[in-house]
Amino acid sequence: MMESRAGLSWLSIFTSSSTLICCALPALLVALGAGAALSSLVSVFPQIVWLSEHRAALFVAAGVMLALAGWMQWRARRDAVLACPPGGALMEACATAKDYSLIVFRVSVAIYATGVFFAFIAPLVM
Repeated sequence: MMESRAGLSWLSIFTSSSTLICCALPALLVALGAGAALSSLVSVFPQIVWLSEHRAALFVAAGVMLALAGWMQWRARRDAVLACPPGGALMEACATAKDYSLIVFRVSVAIYATGVFFAFIAPLVM
Protein backbone atom coordinates (compact mmCIF):
# COMPACT_ATOMS: atom_id res chain seq x y z
CA MET A 1 0.00 0.00 0.00
CA MET A 2 2.90 2.34 0.78
CA GLU A 3 4.26 1.89 -2.76
CA SER A 4 0.94 2.80 -4.40
CA ARG A 5 0.61 5.94 -2.26
CA ALA A 6 4.15 7.04 -3.09
CA GLY A 7 3.65 6.23 -6.77
CA LEU A 8 0.42 8.20 -6.82
CA SER A 9 2.14 11.18 -5.21
CA TRP A 10 4.91 11.14 -7.81
CA LEU A 11 2.37 10.74 -10.61
CA SER A 12 0.46 13.73 -9.26
CA ILE A 13 3.60 15.90 -9.29
CA PHE A 14 4.30 14.78 -12.87
CA THR A 15 0.81 15.71 -14.07
CA SER A 16 0.91 18.98 -12.13
CA SER A 17 4.24 19.87 -13.67
CA SER A 18 2.79 19.38 -17.13
CA THR A 19 0.24 22.11 -16.32
CA LEU A 20 3.13 24.48 -15.64
CA ILE A 21 4.81 23.58 -18.92
CA CYS A 22 1.64 24.11 -20.94
CA CYS A 23 0.50 27.36 -19.44
CA ALA A 24 2.69 29.04 -16.83
CA LEU A 25 6.00 28.82 -18.68
CA PRO A 26 4.75 30.43 -21.91
CA ALA A 27 2.94 33.15 -19.94
CA LEU A 28 6.07 33.87 -17.91
CA LEU A 29 8.27 34.09 -21.01
CA VAL A 30 5.87 36.45 -22.76
CA ALA A 31 5.48 38.59 -19.63
CA LEU A 32 9.26 38.91 -19.41
CA GLY A 33 9.42 39.99 -23.04
CA ALA A 34 11.07 36.77 -24.11
CA GLY A 35 8.73 35.95 -26.99
CA ALA A 36 11.69 34.93 -29.16
CA ALA A 37 12.78 32.46 -26.47
CA LEU A 38 9.25 31.06 -26.39
CA SER A 39 9.26 30.70 -30.16
CA SER A 40 12.59 28.84 -30.00
CA LEU A 41 11.28 26.65 -27.20
CA VAL A 42 8.17 25.74 -29.20
CA SER A 43 10.25 24.94 -32.28
CA VAL A 44 12.41 22.56 -30.23
CA PHE A 45 9.49 21.11 -28.21
CA PRO A 46 6.35 21.33 -30.38
CA GLN A 47 4.49 19.20 -27.81
CA ILE A 48 4.03 22.37 -25.76
CA VAL A 49 1.52 23.55 -28.35
CA TRP A 50 -0.40 20.28 -28.10
CA LEU A 51 -0.49 20.54 -24.30
CA SER A 52 -1.76 24.12 -24.54
CA GLU A 53 -4.46 23.14 -27.03
CA HIS A 54 -5.68 20.35 -24.73
CA ARG A 55 -5.22 22.19 -21.45
CA ALA A 56 -8.75 21.54 -20.17
CA ALA A 57 -8.27 17.77 -20.39
CA LEU A 58 -4.78 18.15 -18.93
CA PHE A 59 -6.08 20.06 -15.93
CA VAL A 60 -8.93 17.60 -15.39
CA ALA A 61 -6.51 14.66 -15.46
CA ALA A 62 -4.10 16.44 -13.11
CA GLY A 63 -6.98 17.37 -10.78
CA VAL A 64 -8.19 13.76 -10.67
CA MET A 65 -4.65 12.56 -9.89
CA LEU A 66 -4.32 15.15 -7.13
CA ALA A 67 -7.69 14.19 -5.68
CA LEU A 68 -6.70 10.51 -5.63
CA ALA A 69 -3.32 11.32 -4.10
CA GLY A 70 -4.98 13.52 -1.47
CA TRP A 71 -7.48 10.80 -0.63
CA MET A 72 -4.66 8.27 -0.28
CA GLN A 73 -2.74 10.69 1.97
CA TRP A 74 -5.79 11.27 4.16
CA ARG A 75 -6.60 7.58 4.31
CA ALA A 76 -3.03 6.60 5.23
CA ARG A 77 -2.98 9.07 8.11
CA ARG A 78 -6.43 8.13 9.43
CA ASP A 79 -6.69 4.37 8.82
CA ALA A 80 -5.33 2.15 11.59
CA VAL A 81 -4.71 -0.70 9.12
CA LEU A 82 -2.35 1.53 7.10
CA ALA A 83 -0.52 2.77 10.19
CA CYS A 84 3.22 2.32 10.47
CA PRO A 85 4.42 -0.82 12.28
CA PRO A 86 5.27 -0.20 15.94
CA GLY A 87 8.85 0.37 17.05
CA GLY A 88 12.24 0.13 15.44
CA ALA A 89 13.78 1.20 12.19
CA LEU A 90 10.80 0.09 10.13
CA MET A 91 8.55 2.54 11.97
CA GLU A 92 11.02 5.37 11.37
CA ALA A 93 11.32 4.51 7.68
CA CYS A 94 7.54 4.38 7.35
CA ALA A 95 7.08 7.73 9.08
CA THR A 96 9.78 9.30 6.89
CA ALA A 97 8.11 7.93 3.76
CA LYS A 98 4.77 9.37 4.87
CA ASP A 99 6.38 12.76 5.49
CA TYR A 100 8.07 12.82 2.06
CA SER A 101 4.86 11.71 0.39
CA LEU A 102 2.98 14.57 2.03
CA ILE A 103 5.64 17.07 0.93
CA VAL A 104 5.45 15.82 -2.66
CA PHE A 105 1.66 16.11 -2.53
CA ARG A 106 1.76 19.68 -1.23
CA VAL A 107 4.29 20.69 -3.90
CA SER A 108 2.00 19.12 -6.51
CA VAL A 109 -0.96 21.15 -5.27
CA ALA A 110 1.10 24.36 -5.36
CA ILE A 111 2.25 23.63 -8.92
CA TYR A 112 -1.32 22.83 -9.97
CA ALA A 113 -2.64 26.06 -8.44
CA THR A 114 0.03 28.05 -10.27
CA GLY A 115 -0.94 26.37 -13.54
CA VAL A 116 -4.65 27.05 -12.95
CA PHE A 117 -3.90 30.71 -12.34
CA PHE A 118 -1.90 31.15 -15.54
CA ALA A 119 -4.20 29.01 -17.71
CA PHE A 120 -7.62 30.22 -16.62
CA ILE A 121 -7.54 33.20 -14.23
CA ALA A 122 -4.77 35.42 -15.65
CA PRO A 123 -6.30 35.54 -19.17
CA LEU A 124 -9.56 36.80 -17.67
CA VAL A 125 -7.78 39.52 -15.70
CA MET A 126 -5.75 40.70 -18.69
